[in-house]
Order: sequence, then structure tokens, then C-alpha cells
Amino acid sequence: MSTAETLTAQGYIQHHLTNLTLGVHPEHGLGFAHNAQGAAEMGFWAINVDTMFFSILLGWLFVRFFRGVAEQATAGIPGPAQNFAEWIVEFIDENVRGSFTGKNPLVAPLALTIFVWVFMMNLMDLIPVDLLPWLFGQSMAIFGADPHHVFLRVVPTTDPNTTFALALVVFGMVLYYSFKMKGVFGFLGELSLQPFGVWGMPANLILEGISLLSKPVSLALRLFGNMYAGEMIFILIALMFGGGWALGLTAGALQFVWAVFHILIITLQAFIFMVLTVVYLDMAHQTHH
Repeated sequence: MSTAETLTAQGYIQHHLTNLTLGVHPEHGLGFAHNAQGAAEMGFWAINVDTMFFSILLGWLFVRFFRGVAEQATAGIPGPAQNFAEWIVEFIDENVRGSFTGKNPLVAPLALTIFVWVFMMNLMDLIPVDLLPWLFGQSMAIFGADPHHVFLRVVPTTDPNTTFALALVVFGMVLYYSFKMKGVFGFLGELSLQPFGVWGMPANLILEGISLLSKPVSLALRLFGNMYAGEMIFILIALMFGGGWALGLTAGALQFVWAVFHILIITLQAFIFMVLTVVYLDMAHQTHH
């Protein structure tokens, strides 16, 4: 591919792993970062514009599709879109009923949103790695930008900011319902008195505190790690296209095989994130007497 020919292998990989970052640089002021180091120097308040754009766009498409199906739903013979939407809703509802023992009308819609949204963000990994970054770089070149300094990552879940944001929202809901359902003293007692009773309070706090804090970390890192690894494999396969026709044919076959296998990973990671969210919320709703 053209991008692989004009960059070293290391530079090609680094280019694909760098977000389009907007922020205030300590020396150059407000602007887009020209490299990964510049993005890091912008600090915490820098925004990965590509992550925000694609995640919001995909979220909007999800809402627009399901809202459109709901508005046109019929009691007669449903169309393909309604059949598809009903199948997903029934699938999520069945899993929620099997994992959530409490009563909360918010859990099922939350599970549906998480599963479909995360799946759609993961699905972006099946777009050829050079296609959208190359098109974006060429369009920015019209305005005088250097395509080598124009970055675009199209898979939001390969950005830990996305996965941690999702996990922290879930964690916030877990804390909220833990306090709401068990009361302040009930929840604090659960953290401090289990599993060793009142005499093991320091050990209880350490063990239960680690268990509680590990929930958002495990949610975020599991999704990020799997999607990042999948993205890296696609990038490494794409590098082979610049090595002649034999490597190019091999790369094409590998890309197809990995894409087919990756569909399973994409779906499974969205499902695991959804199921763990429901399980954590179920634990937050359980009261121990």
C-alpha cells in the first residue's frame, strides 16, 4: 500500500496507532498533535477527536435505527429491520433475565445499549486499516496538511479512554445502586465485615476494596486489550502488502481468515462487557441479612 511504501515499518505502525488529538500544547498552543509525543505533551485535557467522532456517530446510528424501527413497528408481518431488532431485543432480554434477579427497568435498556454500541465500535476493526486514514489524509492534504502528520483511528474501543469511560459509568451505577439498595451502613458493612467478620475488618476492607475496584479495571482492560491486539494483527498483515506479490497474496488470505475469526472476538467482547455489567448491577442490588 502507498502508506506502507513511504514509511518505515515502525513508522507505519506508529502512524496507525496514533489518534487525531486536539489540545493545548505548552509551546504551540491550541491545535492538532503532529505525532504521538506531541499528543502526550498536551496532557490530560487533550481530546482524541477521532475516538469521539466515531463513537458518537455509531451511537447516533444505533439510536436512529432502533427508534426508526419502533416508530414503524407493526402487529402484522414484520419487515427485515423489525425482525432483526426484535431478535436482538429478545436475545438481550433473555440474558438479562438469566443474570439479573432484582427489579430495575433500567438494566435491560442499558444492556441493549452496551451490547449494540460496543459491538458497532468493535465492528469498525473490519474496515481495511489503510482505507479511512488514507482518505482522511488525502482530504486534509487539500488544505495544505502533511498526510504523514494526519492521524485517524477508526476503532473507538482500541482507545483506552473509551473503554475506561464505559467502565467508569458502569462502576458509578454499581456504587449508586449499592448505596441505594443496601443503605450507606449496609454497603459499608458489606465491605468491612465480609468475609472474616468484625475481627478481620482491616483484611476485609483490603480484600473487598480490591474486589470492588477491580471491576471497572477488568471491564476496561479486557475490552481494550482484545481490540488493540486485533488491530495490531491487521496492521502487521497490511505491512506484508508492500513485500511483493507473493507476500501480498499471503497477506490477502491471512487478512480474510483473521477477519472471519475476528468477527467472533468482536461479538464476544461486546457480549462479555454487557453480561459483566448486568452481573455487577445484580450484585449491587443484592442485600445480605
